[in-house]
Amino acid sequence: MSQTIQAVLDSVRTKLRAADIESFSIDAQLIVSEALGVDKIKLVTHNTDEISDDKLNIIKEYTARRLKREPMQYILGRCEFMGLDFKVDRNTLIPRADTENLVEEAINIIKEKGYRNVLDIGTGSGAIAVSIGKYTAAEVTAVDISKAALSIAEENARQNNVYVNFIESDLFANVKGSFDMIVSNPPYIERAVIDTLDSQVKDHEPLSALDGGEDGLDFYRRITADLHRFLKKKGCIIFEIGYNQGYALYDMLVKNNFRNISVKKDLAGMDRVVTGYIS
Repeated sequence: MSQTIQAVLDSVRTKLRAADIESFSIDAQLIVSEALGVDKIKLVTHNTDEISDDKLNIIKEYTARRLKREPMQYILGRCEFMGLDFKVDRNTLIPRADTENLVEEAINIIKEKGYRNVLDIGTGSGAIAVSIGKYTAAEVTAVDISKAALSIAEENARQNNVYVNFIESDLFANVKGSFDMIVSNPPYIERAVIDTLDSQVKDHEPLSALDGGEDGLDFYRRITADLHRFLKKKGCIIFEIGYNQGYALYDMLVKNNFRNISVKKDLAGMDRVVTGYIS
């Protein structure tokens, strides 16, 4: 029996709400609009239109995936970051709004200092590297240990008309040359905490992009130890950090002879970005 857009939308909402998915109403709209290839306005203005069986099957598939707590970004295959569209899949961490704090800080410093080249360590989907390349004149290089993630990042650079030099590398292993700025949003979650995360994160996003070691600081130590080899004189490092890691990163950079170190908070008042300059 044929069903209308409104009936199907109501059915999806009911199922998601019963599963205690907080964003059930928005997610239902996204699922139906994506399956039908229409915008959310048309869901309202054409709500009595009937849905074909093949489209219903797509809606059922998307709904089943959401009921398993798969993030909507993976179901849709994309997300928005810094006003740009990015492809994402389970090989890449989903770019967060929190990370826009890092990108905004990087853009401001690049323009203020006239920096010419930037290295992004652990690029994942390429969101940081592509955004910096889009909004500044800097030449951007980005590395990741995951070949699958780099494939997604390269596609994101192409679709946003940005050139980024992508390199498969375990941190600095295959990097040559030096840079005015190095940016990184490395894995920083404490290993023991991962099992307590929301299932949307721990069961679906790549563990390698989450696990920062016993205290969450493993990658910061590894990166910081090599910064002097790859940063130019008067160069800048910018890290995204966890809410409770500001002091540790400040101390780490001080011990590695960085200066003008600052810890900046996000809109929620949590420590989010650490910046330091090579001495």
